[in-house]
Amino acid sequence: MKERLITFICALGALALFFTMFLHQDPHGLGASEVPRPTTEERGENGYQAAMLWLDHEHIRAISLRERYDRLPKLSLPPAGNVLIVTLPATAMFKTDEFRPLDHWVRTGNTLVVLAALSDTPDWAFSFGGMTSGDLNLLTGLEFESSKLRDSRLRKGTDAKDAIVRLPLHYPTGKRETLLPNREHAYFTGVNQVVALTDYESQPWTVKVPYEGFVLALAHQRETGEGVLWTRPLGSGRIVVSGLGSIFTNRALGLADNARLLSNLVSANLGVDGAVLFDDVHQGLGANYDPVKFYRDPRLHLTIAIVAGLWLSWVLGATRLRFPTARNPVPREAELVRATGGFLARVLTPAAAVRRMFEHFLKHRSWEVLERQPRIAAADLAQLRSWYSQSGTARVPLVRLHNLMRKINRQLNS
Repeated sequence: MKERLITFICALGALALFFTMFLHQDPHGLGASEVPRPTTEERGENGYQAAMLWLDHEHIRAISLRERYDRLPKLSLPPAGNVLIVTLPATAMFKTDEFRPLDHWVRTGNTLVVLAALSDTPDWAFSFGGMTSGDLNLLTGLEFESSKLRDSRLRKGTDAKDAIVRLPLHYPTGKRETLLPNREHAYFTGVNQVVALTDYESQPWTVKVPYEGFVLALAHQRETGEGVLWTRPLGSGRIVVSGLGSIFTNRALGLADNARLLSNLVSANLGVDGAVLFDDVHQGLGANYDPVKFYRDPRLHLTIAIVAGLWLSWVLGATRLRFPTARNPVPREAELVRATGGFLARVLTPAAAVRRMFEHFLKHRSWEVLERQPRIAAADLAQLRSWYSQSGTARVPLVRLHNLMRKINRQLNS
């Protein structure tokens, strides 16, 4: 039992080391990873999957754009009559080399629809730090500012940014912000009002008319009276900006006349064989590998937990905690002799071995006795005398000397 407890503690230590070395920590913090982004893959409240399913049901080609805008000309789309829906704020930064291809794409006869969380603040916008006008200005060529900043600028003649104070008030069930048409327009056929849902306190924004052009305000917000839907032509194409970013999400599409407004936008701008594109790449759903999203995926955590549980069960239940003690067999006589000889060979010099062999051989006999023995060959005796004279050196071959002594002993005993 003690051995299994020690094994369990060591296994937990190994798992802790693995998690420390290989598990990735979200650099944006846990709060950012808990709020789903508005993408076509998202089935929750913030996603656009309901809009994708409706377009597919109406046999309208809908595409999840997972590449940046410089790839737009290379997509298999007609040159004109397409609609691109972009949601702001975005999680991925817009690159400088994206704006020129996008501008050219719109000017050739396509429509850019920007859903910017200006006058509403959904949770996905608040978790990313709220809406700023930088990306919106670059995408649309328009300049946006909050109504508080505008009023302060007109009163004081200065750019008093300190007048903007965002109160982080949270609405648990979502507060309704209502869009009302300013006048009759093709976008508002059958549309009386459009409802957006804001999760946090928001502030109204307004648009500045660009130089050498104009912008048309199509709708305003009932609660504040400020504009929330604008359009401007660009070449042969058109840019539409909504200051309410949540009107086409899954939780808001079925409210009021939101779905009718989306239908009118698509039908008024979509050409023959045209497609509706949802910008998913700037919401973190790119075609390339995204390590942050990979480590956020709860399926990864579940898989790691299952594998760790199975491995821990195998370590505790299916492994032998103690191997049987190996017993070496009793050595034989020849092995003992060989081991002893190897030991002596390492500590006994050849010259000392030769002297000891001659002392043992001549212990009970002398050279005179050996010379009178007729059984001993003269050549063998001469060789033995020659090696005896060299016994103080290491030039005597021990094996041949041993064999010669055994031969002479057999001749004497025969």
